Parts: sequence; C-alpha cells; structure tokens
Amino acid sequence: MPLSARLLLQLAAELTSPLDLTTVAAPLSFARQVSLTDGAGLNQANRLWSDERVLAASANEDLDLAGTLADPFGAAITFARVKALLVAASPANANNVVIGGAASNQFVGPFGAGTHTLAVRPGGLLALTAPDATGYAVTAGTGDLLRVANSGAGSSVTYQIVVVGAAS
Repeated sequence: MPLSARLLLQLAAELTSPLDLTTVAAPLSFARQVSLTDGAGLNQANRLWSDERVLAASANEDLDLAGTLADPFGAAITFARVKALLVAASPANANNVVIGGAASNQFVGPFGAGTHTLAVRPGGLLALTAPDATGYAVTAGTGDLLRVANSGAGSSVTYQIVVVGAAS
C-alpha cells in the first residue's frame, strides 16, 4: 500500500492603514508545502493514522505510536519516525486540547523533553513536520506514548488528529 502525502500551509493577510487621501496596504502571502512519497527516508513516509476523538472533562489518553493504532484498512501500525503531526481542536470546545507529557514512555519528538506539552486552543490547529530522514523518533516500549488531554473540568473536548510517519 504505497503512501503519498502533501501538507500545504498557506496564509493570506493584509494590513491596512487609512490615511487622509489614500489607504496604505501591506499584503502578505506565505505558503509552505511538504510533500512525502512512499518510503522511510528523506521526504518519505509509509504509515498514516487519523481519527476524530472526544475526551471527557479532565480526561486524557495515551496514543501508542508503536503498538495499538490501526491504519484505515485495519492493519496494526508501528511508527519508528513521525514525519507530520496535525491536531485540530473543535471550535466548540471550552477547554484546550493538550498534547504531550505522558506519565511514562513519552514520545518526546518535537517537545524537547518528556514532560513538555503544547496547548491547542479551541478552534486552533497544531501542525508539525519533520520531513528529513530521521523525523521525530519513536522508540517502541520506552518512547512511544503521545498523551492527549482535556485541559479542564466541566466539559468534553473534541479533536482531530493525523500522524504521518515511517515504519523504519
């Protein structure tokens, strides 16, 4: 099952300043694209997992990147490297979706340390890519748990997650 993936991040913005006789504008167009072909090296990936999930108030879950996830066809996935991690928090959430900081066997990847976390605010999007040959390393049994947590009490949070990576 060959994999190809393309992540496109695009921002179009314009800052304006009305003056007496004219309006000055400073337009910005920024775009970056990461394309991955099938494989495990530079600009390559061969594993994909995605889901929409709901966490109860104050709840968390540890996603095992090297053991319990299944691809869209039901086959077990073992990531050795993560090439892209995308997390989108529902705009209807009252609480943040917190990524990282599992109690043990933490997937450190982009976080710097096992206890570090990133908060995805309601309606927010987290997009991390590492298309180089090594990506974000996953170590089965000792560095493979990606914690996702609801930052508060009182209400559940909904989030969508996509992990693209390589098996070796």
